[in-house]
Amino acid sequence: MRVAILALLMALSDAAIAEDEFLSLKGHGGPIMALAVEANGTGRLASASFDNAAALWDQGTPAWLERHDAAVTALAFAENGDLFTAGDDFTIWHWGAAKPVELGRHKGKIRALSVSPDGRTVAAASWDGTVGLWSLMGEAPQMLTLGAGVNDVAFDATGTVFAATMDGRILRIEGDMPRVLVEQGFGINRLVVQDGWLAYGAVDGATRIIDAETGAQLADFTLDRRPILALAHHKETAQLAVGDGQGYIMVVDTRNWRIARDFRAMREGPVWALAFDQPGARLWAGGLDAVIYGWPVALLGEFDPVGDSRAFLIAPDTVGNGERQFLRKCSICHALRDDGTRKAGPHLAGIFGRPAGSLKDYRYSETLDQAAIIWNDESIDALFDLGPDHYIPGSKMPMQRITGAEDRADLIAFLKQATGGEEEK
Repeated sequence: MRVAILALLMALSDAAIAEDEFLSLKGHGGPIMALAVEANGTGRLASASFDNAAALWDQGTPAWLERHDAAVTALAFAENGDLFTAGDDFTIWHWGAAKPVELGRHKGKIRALSVSPDGRTVAAASWDGTVGLWSLMGEAPQMLTLGAGVNDVAFDATGTVFAATMDGRILRIEGDMPRVLVEQGFGINRLVVQDGWLAYGAVDGATRIIDAETGAQLADFTLDRRPILALAHHKETAQLAVGDGQGYIMVVDTRNWRIARDFRAMREGPVWALAFDQPGARLWAGGLDAVIYGWPVALLGEFDPVGDSRAFLIAPDTVGNGERQFLRKCSICHALRDDGTRKAGPHLAGIFGRPAGSLKDYRYSETLDQAAIIWNDESIDALFDLGPDHYIPGSKMPMQRITGAEDRADLIAFLKQATGGEEEK
């Protein structure tokens, strides 16, 4: 009975949940892209998703933070508990005590955020090739050009900025002068900076610890798994968690630089996001599922994650071709029915015969609002033949195509059957 009640509440506080309970938090409508835990106060968990929203979780209940026009991919708490979010719409939002405020805007997707120790500056890593230093004190922002897309950024305790780039460099930025610490040839996705050392994870699976001043290698935990997509550190318990593209989580004891645990955390797909809870007793993890898993650190690997593993990973011989095309190309963003599911895109119920941009209660891009398109066999075929970026330039739809005419025809036939055809409006 006690386990059932706790699972229902999915409470985050230590007072309400035993540390040996495996938890799952549901509510997002797409993959989990980032997680962060407030260091002070209540230790709230924040999540960011492909469904264009962030959330603050209290007793298992999400408070939705909705201002972004595309996937939310980055989160950072300030010492005072304010939250900052950023994503694929190039914007940074500041969620404080008053109404949310747009802090700044880059010229490319934003992949990471970090708040300075003095609480005066937010650093943003962007694929536009810059680290933006956005002042919270009303000063003009600084834009540091690094010559390649930036995947991650972090302040150390002294306020020095470190950045990881798509061309495989880690740079230490003092003032406006970047100094290269690592140049390894493969894109570096994530980094963690602590007292005197820096951990990084790369596209080729490299997982290494270096001296944060000199770049000298201190330890190497590279395994035959790639890419490394998530890192999280808990200073008080000396734990470093590493998530990879094959669904594994490795936990390193940073006191003796040894692997403490290594286990398969996801049934399908990668580990995209990690965060330790405030005491360091639970490790939150997110990935392709629209579910956040809460692993008790002491029992890592002893639970089997359950939930909605993403349908487009279904074996090809178990579904028809049209459904398979939908699952692979559309299911992350769109639901077939108006079932209240949170998704990045509008539901597709009654899509045939409906004008583009006309569904109530969905915030479309300005381009789609003004598009004189009626969704039917011909327009859906053209959408995937040309690709959304060419058929409706400026829309929020991801850039993708279905090049085979037969595959497009099968998708259209499946959508007619699954969405009510032209009868449901």
